[in-house]
Amino acid sequence: MSVEDQRNLSRNEVNMKTLGWIGLGQMGSIMSANLIKAGHAVNVFNRTPRKAEPLAELGARVMASPKDVVENSDVTFLMLTNAAAIKDVLNAEDGVLAGVSQGRTIIDMSTIAPEDSESFARLVEANGGRYLDAPVSGSTGAAVISGLVILAGAKEPELTEFMPLFDALGKKVIPFGSIGKGSAAKLVINLLLAISCQAIGETMLFSEKLGLDRESVMELISNSGMNTPMFQTKKDMFRTQEFPSQFMLELMAKDLGLITNAINAVGMQLSLSQIADSTFAEARDNGKGKMDLAAIYLELKEKNSGNA
Repeated sequence: MSVEDQRNLSRNEVNMKTLGWIGLGQMGSIMSANLIKAGHAVNVFNRTPRKAEPLAELGARVMASPKDVVENSDVTFLMLTNAAAIKDVLNAEDGVLAGVSQGRTIIDMSTIAPEDSESFARLVEANGGRYLDAPVSGSTGAAVISGLVILAGAKEPELTEFMPLFDALGKKVIPFGSIGKGSAAKLVINLLLAISCQAIGETMLFSEKLGLDRESVMELISNSGMNTPMFQTKKDMFRTQEFPSQFMLELMAKDLGLITNAINAVGMQLSLSQIADSTFAEARDNGKGKMDLAAIYLELKEKNSGNA
């Protein structure tokens, strides 16, 4: 059987399955809606019930608990803020583990530490289920157009049956070999994202202090070897000095804490990561947490407000 035949067979099998989604924040609400629009039956749960209302209008079934979602779904996705939230959802009396049984699959798309993914996998497997860590690279804009990159803690053959689901969510799936490695890959790419975003903020601020026209500087970057899709995505924010959230700064600050722990665990000293960790934490603590991560520029600007 060819790879394409396998994928077509897998697609038909998946289309017959019922899906679950737990966690309807900025990303989760968009991604679960994409599964519904792709024709899948989806059960949803969120601790704040009103966040499920738009999904119900699209055809989702709103469930009373995580247990209900898992019991009534073949594959359940988790998209939660952090490991503590996942632990609560897993271990509650009416939580995920109470609903897991043989044949149920949990796909965790949250950004957490690799060791947490490994721990959650053991809990799910002890109840007869399967667990896969598959965090995503990309913000809300990419999520809307199913343009996310999915970082899967699995080998490619293990992903075949889930590819139709991932196709509805993203443009690319990269297999990283084993449970926890997808989560590790997410920390790697978010380190680059944080450093890059702070570098752009510092560059824009430096250019202003030198008296350069903002539009001309953005044109320079756009036509240089340092141009990136991220810069193009954030460019209007620097132009208007307004930073509506595509990826909340407080989430990046949280991720940088995970990154710092992982760097320390492998015995490294990475100076740029230390600087980014400190700056994003300060920006969060100074009231910028709900803004886009590009608002790191505002934190840098405030730090330098007394300089001529």
